[in-house]
Amino acid sequence: MTAPVRYPVRTRILHWLTAVLVFSTLFIGFVMVTSLGSYASLRGVHMTLGVVVLAIVAVRAANRFTHRVPKLPDTVGWVEHKLVVGSELTLYAVMLAQPLVGWAMVSASGRPAVVFGSLALPRIAPFDADLYFVLRQTHSLLAYALVAVIAAHVSAVLLHTLTLRDGMLSRMTVGLRRRPPHRRQIVSAADPPPDSANLRTLAAAAMHPAIRECTSPAPNTRRHGWGS
Repeated sequence: MTAPVRYPVRTRILHWLTAVLVFSTLFIGFVMVTSLGSYASLRGVHMTLGVVVLAIVAVRAANRFTHRVPKLPDTVGWVEHKLVVGSELTLYAVMLAQPLVGWAMVSASGRPAVVFGSLALPRIAPFDADLYFVLRQTHSLLAYALVAVIAAHVSAVLLHTLTLRDGMLSRMTVGLRRRPPHRRQIVSAADPPPDSANLRTLAAAAMHPAIRECTSPAPNTRRHGWGS
């Protein structure tokens, strides 16, 4: 099985940046509705992250639909391929709609949407109590829908990676590829074999010391009193 082709670097960076921002926004949103003492400060952080998510997802969607994506592994069938594409489009739609609905909800409440501490966003919905109620319920439902879609996405990737072992997760990882071994460690089949004349020369050079040792006269052992 050939290694799957990874997404471009910009796509992988946008993917993980979006994941971190979305998880942070959801976490603060769930904590915010159960916290009374820190509600105001958490609300400001939540709205700021929501606007950042909206901008990042818009850039990511533009990048996704203007560039070709790598081919899915061979373990992905026709039906699953349709589900993958459908879940991806659903995820983009929910990530774009969620911050827009939250922005409209704040506008309908009559309060300004302040992000980054002091930047007031323009109103995108009229002040209306009934509209605020509908948008608030929609914002909560979209949050649960986003959690469900993300859970399904992560489960499918882990299933392919851990069970089918088709490298699905490696398509979006940001780690460096393993570098090939050094050129000197590779014996190429195209390299010409050593010349036979050179081999004979090397063999003769290695034999000369042994020949000289065998043909040299024996030392005079009587001179030193070693002989009989």
